[in-house]
Amino acid sequence: MATKAKPRQKITTPVTSEALPQVTNNTTEEEEDSGPQLIGKLEGNGISSGDIKRLQEVGYHTVESVAFAPRKHLIVVKGISEAKADKILLEASKLVPMGFTTATEFHQKRSEIVQLTTGSKELDKLLGGGIETGSITEMFGEFRTGKSQIAHTLAVTCQLPIDNNGGEGKCIFIDTEGTFRPERLLATAERYKLNGSEVLDNVAYARAYNTDHQSQLLIQASAMMSESRYALLIVDSATGLYRTDYSGRGELAARQMHLARFLRMLLRLADEVIFSKSAS
Repeated sequence: MATKAKPRQKITTPVTSEALPQVTNNTTEEEEDSGPQLIGKLEGNGISSGDIKRLQEVGYHTVESVAFAPRKHLIVVKGISEAKADKILLEASKLVPMGFTTATEFHQKRSEIVQLTTGSKELDKLLGGGIETGSITEMFGEFRTGKSQIAHTLAVTCQLPIDNNGGEGKCIFIDTEGTFRPERLLATAERYKLNGSEVLDNVAYARAYNTDHQSQLLIQASAMMSESRYALLIVDSATGLYRTDYSGRGELAARQMHLARFLRMLLRLADEVIFSKSAS
């Protein structure tokens, strides 16, 4: 995990759901069945709409996000008692499989994972096919080595059909250093013969100004992902703001704790959605 400050670090978290014939703003019934389950499914059996709203306000928008959350994180939500937290976790566990499985079944799931092309055949080979969905991929290195360019390329290639090593989804781009350039997206779209306007419309962009804002944007991103199909989440860079918001050894522990929570939120988002080639 990236717990030490490094020069210009990027983290991409591909999060994808069932394949669609094209990238649209509408969610099909099939996608709802195979993608993340909206938290509204928990309503009933002692769980009110008010409870659902309280959970959504702090970033829980899917049943999976609740099922994966520690009990202590739920009981600190205003209006959620210990008994109510136990009830919510019980109902979530009924909808999200969290027990043991065989290595054979897990191997089958791993073999169907979709990978996103970086735009470079040689780099894709080194990565075993491209950027793996459902996980965190970290890119780090010196300045001007092409990390931001790869991030921009992925923002476009994630919109390609799965047959073309894409994810058939949209992209969320969180920019912490002012490196985002729409012109790069248009150039990449032209390379892949995609409609430039549609490519730009399928990228949700936000500028983060401090580490707390960066985490808040991730909560907003989780809400967006529960409502529409997003194939990739890019943070460029993940550690940039931590180098300025925290300084000296005296704040080292606080910085590492905050960064660890941010990375855990990213991993939770990746875990919430299962995406495989067989869904296409």
